[in-house]
Amino acid sequence: MSQSEYPLHGIRVLDLSRVLAGPFAGRMLADLGAEVVKVEPPEGDISRIWGKKISGISGYYTQQNAGKQNISIDLRKDGGVILLKQLVEKTDILLENFRPGIMQRFGIDWETLSQINPGLIMTSISGFGQTGPESQRAAYAPIIHGEVGATDRQAEKGNNKATDFCMSFADTISGLHGLVGLLAALHMRERTGKGQHLDVAMVEAMLVTDDYAHFVLDEHTPDNGVSEVFDAVGGPIVMAADFRHVWKQLVKVHDFTDPTPAGAPLTEKFRLRREKVTDYFSSFDSRESLVQALDEAKLAWGELYSSAEFIAMSPTVKHRKSLVDIDDRNGGTRKVPQSPYRYSDAKSGVRAGAPFQGEHTNQILTEWLGLSESEIQQLKDDKVLLFECN
Repeated sequence: MSQSEYPLHGIRVLDLSRVLAGPFAGRMLADLGAEVVKVEPPEGDISRIWGKKISGISGYYTQQNAGKQNISIDLRKDGGVILLKQLVEKTDILLENFRPGIMQRFGIDWETLSQINPGLIMTSISGFGQTGPESQRAAYAPIIHGEVGATDRQAEKGNNKATDFCMSFADTISGLHGLVGLLAALHMRERTGKGQHLDVAMVEAMLVTDDYAHFVLDEHTPDNGVSEVFDAVGGPIVMAADFRHVWKQLVKVHDFTDPTPAGAPLTEKFRLRREKVTDYFSSFDSRESLVQALDEAKLAWGELYSSAEFIAMSPTVKHRKSLVDIDDRNGGTRKVPQSPYRYSDAKSGVRAGAPFQGEHTNQILTEWLGLSESEIQQLKDDKVLLFECN
């Protein structure tokens, strides 16, 4: 397969980010064909210790960094900063999600790097933006979920105690918005030749992605109801509709009659109707006959799977090859989710396993900067570089 068939072939990326928001964007760039170099500190990305380890590489780190190359630079040393600036001269995109001000402290802030490379596109992802009254706050996904109101709303909908979500939505949503923004900047650079600094705040990424925000802004009570999970033959079933719509369609298509006594209060009406619907969903001889009745009523339904069940049972996952086997760096393979981009006349997808720390040091410094073996060895001797390729 020709690398030129990938949309971002020829684009070079330095990924200085850690954990999720930035690394996720970097992983998608790599899947789209960019040459993504993860610049890792000597202590390593904390996500290297999360999940099952195979050949010393964790599952979490693998999922977010598959397909990337790796060089480990100590930016606390003068030689490390000099080396990074040399790499910036040769790069198109730089990703970082340090707390605002850290890049400036190292002398690798936007003002400095854009002077070195006027065409550079630098994407900074932080909790509350690069400037402003909260810019210095630590920001992890649960904090953002809580402060934008998502955690509270989830608890209210489920009549449950507030708990954080089962996945880091704020990070991945911010990573995706960062990806959209930097690709737009890359397109604009084709017209102007000028780079950009993209400032993505996680709180804004969540707010603009929140399809319920208009209710709050308009001071309007939500009127589209809550999708529900019902007990049914063959196990629980998810109904993606306001109960009022479910009832209306069942009355229209399956001749439901209202069990509510005349003059009953609205709460009693909903309770009795819901009981009737639940009994109806459990009355079928098989899951297939229930599904047929729901389809006839043009009601959107879904299975209630665990993640393991979904991966094992979904015909779509199998058909679209949504999981892919990559090199586990130990003579075998391990599965990771594939990126969802399917083109009519281009390629995309993960192309390699996750890197060892410092694995591609010699390759990067030789190909990007033309350094000799002795120059690279001197950087290692000076402990500017960590080289622990397994």
